[in-house]
Formats: sequence, structure tokens, C-alpha cells
Amino acid sequence: MSTQDLQAAIKDKYGKAAIRATSGGAGCCGSSPASSCGDPITTDLYAKDDTRDLPQEAVNASLGCGNPTALAELKPGETVLDLGSGGGIDVLLSAKRVGAAGQVYGLDMTDEMLALARENQRKAGVTNVEFLKGEIEAIPLPDNSVDVIISNCVINLSADKDRALAEAFRVLKPGGRFAVSDIVTRGEVPDAIRRNIELWIGCVGGALEEHDYRAKLARAGFAEISVEPWRIYKAEDGREFIREAGLDVDALAPLVDGKFASAFIRARKP
Repeated sequence: MSTQDLQAAIKDKYGKAAIRATSGGAGCCGSSPASSCGDPITTDLYAKDDTRDLPQEAVNASLGCGNPTALAELKPGETVLDLGSGGGIDVLLSAKRVGAAGQVYGLDMTDEMLALARENQRKAGVTNVEFLKGEIEAIPLPDNSVDVIISNCVINLSADKDRALAEAFRVLKPGGRFAVSDIVTRGEVPDAIRRNIELWIGCVGGALEEHDYRAKLARAGFAEISVEPWRIYKAEDGREFIREAGLDVDALAPLVDGKFASAFIRARKP
């Protein structure tokens, strides 16, 4: 698939997800609009205390695979950038943690998600937040300008992950932290899944192998790298994704058993 085709498919999917969230629908990694959205990737990621004061639309639009705001151990006064900020849930949670002296940027390329995020910001009454339009491969911020980069199941969607990680390194200050939630693979994954655009935009097809993730971070210049799988998916977990993509469920499901995981990925810019 071309980069342009992938980006168009991602914008279409996430634009529809934003519209669904405003109507009370939930986010999910499944590719079909008819999906129940009860998939194992996006469920049970946030404590109720975390989301209690957020607009429901921000919660509905969440398409993540973890809680990077807790992972990052944010401190008052820090500047944070969320790559692929969607409806704004992680941006708004980060804004609470860094306080009035801090600043949080959310970066997204989908107009509908940006509109939803800005409305959620207005509803939440949060002022130390700015949502930016752009791509994670070309971050519209200066060099050495943020303390922490977070992201939630977005880097796996990039068609040029080396460029995305190089950009993350560029905008971090020396000593800055990279703390993201993402999907990783553990060993060989069938080519049918790698090639399928529906599974790519459904959060799994574009995932990096965990050792490859480490290597790419190191090539970008990062140090103190760790990749920690915390939720490993079984064959049954992937059956709905495979079915929605029009692939042979019975043939492929056993081949992906234990091969995908949600992971916490940490690194530091020296």
C-alpha cells in the first residue's frame, strides 16, 4: 500500500470514529463501523477516577491500547506532546498532571478528531492545551521544545516509523522522555495480515516486532530503551479483526496466537 493510501484510510476511519463518538458510540480498533467496539485492545485502559471529570465524548473517542499519561510519570510544569491525540483524552489527562505551569500539545491529522478534541477542551475548561494539525512524521514544533512525548496506539499506524521516531527525538529536549503505549509483534506474523490495510488501520497490521522497535529507537538516537508487553492477545482475541478484514479466520487465527501485544515503550533523549 502507498503512504497516501494508508493516510487516506486512516483519516477516513478516524474521522468516522470522531463522528460516532459525538453520537455516544465507543472507540474500538475493529475496522467495521458495525463492530461492537468491545475489542480487547481498547477496553479497561483507564481508571474511573481518571476519566470521571472528562467529557464523555473524549472517553468515547479513545482508540488507544494503554494509558501513556500514567506511564510517563508527568510532573508539574512540564511540556508534553501527544502524537496522534484523537479526541483528546490523553491530552486532557496530561494537562491535569502538568498543571497550570505546564503545557500540552496534541497533534493529529484528522479534521474531525481535531474539532472533537477542541470541543472536549472547551467542555473541560482546560486552558494549558493546544491542538495542532499535522503528521507525526513532520511535527510542527521547534527542536528541543518538549519534555515528554506520549502516544497511544498511533506510531504503529505510521508508514514511515523511522521518520516518526526521528521527529520525536528532534523535538524532545536533552534528557526528555519518550513514553508511549503501542502494539508490538512477538515473532513472525502472516504476510496476509501485514499486507491488509483494514488490519493496519485496525491497530495491528502495522505493528513493529518488539526487538525492531528497540532498534529503530536506538537508530533515532534514544537511550535507556525498554519495551514491556503487558497485554498479550490470544487467537480468539483476533478473530473479529480477521473476519472484518475479509480473511480466512480459521486459517489465520492460530497463526497470530500470542503474536500481538500491547506494550509500554520508554526511552530517553541523551
